[in-house]
Amino acid sequence: MRLLVLGGTGFLGATVCREARAAGHEVTAVARGVSGRVPEGVRWVQADRDREDALAEVRAERWDAVVDVARQPHHVRRAVRDLAPVAGHYVFVSSGSAYAEAAGGRDEDDTPLLPALPADEMQGPQDYGPAKVAGEQLVVAAFGAERSLLVRAGLIGGPGDRSGRSGYWPWRFAHPGTPGDRVLVPEADDQPVQLVDVRDLATWVAHAARHRVAGAMDAVGPTTPLGDVLALARAVAGHRGPLVPAPAPWLQQQGVQPWAGPRSLPLWLGGEPTAYVLMQRTGARARAHGLATRPLAQTLADELATLERPPSGAGLTDEEHRSLLDALARRQDVPRTLEG
Repeated sequence: MRLLVLGGTGFLGATVCREARAAGHEVTAVARGVSGRVPEGVRWVQADRDREDALAEVRAERWDAVVDVARQPHHVRRAVRDLAPVAGHYVFVSSGSAYAEAAGGRDEDDTPLLPALPADEMQGPQDYGPAKVAGEQLVVAAFGAERSLLVRAGLIGGPGDRSGRSGYWPWRFAHPGTPGDRVLVPEADDQPVQLVDVRDLATWVAHAARHRVAGAMDAVGPTTPLGDVLALARAVAGHRGPLVPAPAPWLQQQGVQPWAGPRSLPLWLGGEPTAYVLMQRTGARARAHGLATRPLAQTLADELATLERPPSGAGLTDEEHRSLLDALARRQDVPRTLEG
């Protein structure tokens, strides 16, 4: 298969290139190159997709399939315009963020999407989901439903995750930085989490491109309670100290953010049950078409093995971690400490 990857130096794009190359495919990546280098054996076409003629070189060739990880609608608009005549199949990596939050439903057919972004360019994070919906519509309009696959990816983690969402907990348990190795955790053991390893997702994307899998599919990992995720992270890190759970209202009062970003507890949804539906997708359609996921413990262990410093994209700094534990201990209604 001659595969064209639009964006082949970032987290998922580079992994798609690597996995497709390992499967014996001829791979070309179009990227600026600011996120890194393309994997070995992959042809690199340096281009800025903000330019109208960014795909001039590759639109003169024939491609069995295209994989596009774009966020900006205008990048997708130009790509489908230039590549529809020369590409057999188009795989657009969308996102579960395309779904209307807390709209109900657990699969692709019973969950409403957000309105498509009317503009050609995102103005901020709030536009991410609508921008992906716009991208989906552009792809289907140009390639048709039979020649396109919309991959609504869930939370992606594993080695190379710069967001810090999947790396924070293995790192924190391996480096508590507190007396007695105490670790602050959210009081949310039953909250669902779905995480798919980037390598499993990339392998499936390449497989789906090769076999021209079509439709809209949720590419997610199994639903796992947050308490079990933390237990797995502790196990791979060899942590034996106590856990100190904190309730959602107190964490919010202290300015601790959910999910990701600075001063956050990654993967925690802030104690908001209406958001749980976004972590309970069935993923049955993608699995029926070949998506296979490795054990979560392996993902967490492999990521920890690659980390040389704390993840920078999310979590608490060591100082914030100690300060919050001290503040929690001063409360009169201190929650119980869970021994390791």
